[in-house]
Amino acid sequence: MSYRIAAFSLLLAVIPVAAQEAPAAQAAVFKATYEGWRKAIVDRNARSWQALTASHRQMEVRNRLLSEKRAFPAAVFQLPAPPPTLDGLKLVHLSQKGPTAKTSWYGRVDFGIGGEPTENLLVLSFVQEAGRWKYDKADFVNLGALPEVRKELSSGNFRYVQDTPECQASGVVPPVPAAVPPAKYIAKVYVFSPGREVNVQINQISRHRFANAKEAEIILGGARDGQNLVTYTVKPLEGGTGKEAFALRVYLMSQIPGTKPIIAFERVFKEGEAVKGFESGNFNLDPATAAKLVR
Repeated sequence: MSYRIAAFSLLLAVIPVAAQEAPAAQAAVFKATYEGWRKAIVDRNARSWQALTASHRQMEVRNRLLSEKRAFPAAVFQLPAPPPTLDGLKLVHLSQKGPTAKTSWYGRVDFGIGGEPTENLLVLSFVQEAGRWKYDKADFVNLGALPEVRKELSSGNFRYVQDTPECQASGVVPPVPAAVPPAKYIAKVYVFSPGREVNVQINQISRHRFANAKEAEIILGGARDGQNLVTYTVKPLEGGTGKEAFALRVYLMSQIPGTKPIIAFERVFKEGEAVKGFESGNFNLDPATAAKLVR
């Protein structure tokens, strides 16, 4: 993940570790929470994973896996490598605001995928539920393109993590998403939107935001038999010209070997063509198409 340093400051209860304002016991709680969560992943212990994972994150993971037609919670533990350990990493920043907290760890973050790891940042997020801290997510910051920051952190200068908004706790616990039904057909939404922000909604369930993007996301709940509703909004981003090319597609992903994804919905504009700020459309998934998706 590449962090952008915003031009504004957030009024946060920041606890800089370098200034020794963070009690060792408090830092130890967050470390133990992450290590307990990691052990649950390694041990494939669903009960421990549920006890140590934030409620909103559990539901997000559940919705995504069921939309990919994978088993929940079994698929939670089907990872190519275990989450990185904190062994050998240095806690360089701790930020807490209300029921949220973030810890920033610096060192050779090892994902166990081969090669010699280099010094980078691992930012861990936590939320408090019923008086207990739970793990939310991890963001990896590759400092390969920021050699000066890497040099600063190695020398004990923690200005970067103290000034970067993404390293600070927000104070807001995300709401728990609504549960989506298991997908019958796997589908993805793809957007190419240089210079624009695009918000897409599929069947009034699956919501997606893309900014200056070229990427695809799984559609929560999948595609349905019959009519499927697609709505989207487009607005320019600062620095954009408004003349950039644009594309939005919904792909139906076949589970039959050798069958290519099917484009069910498409909006494509060449460079210089006017792009609508809002549109509502649909696509029909008929029996003939369904026969190409599943046996």
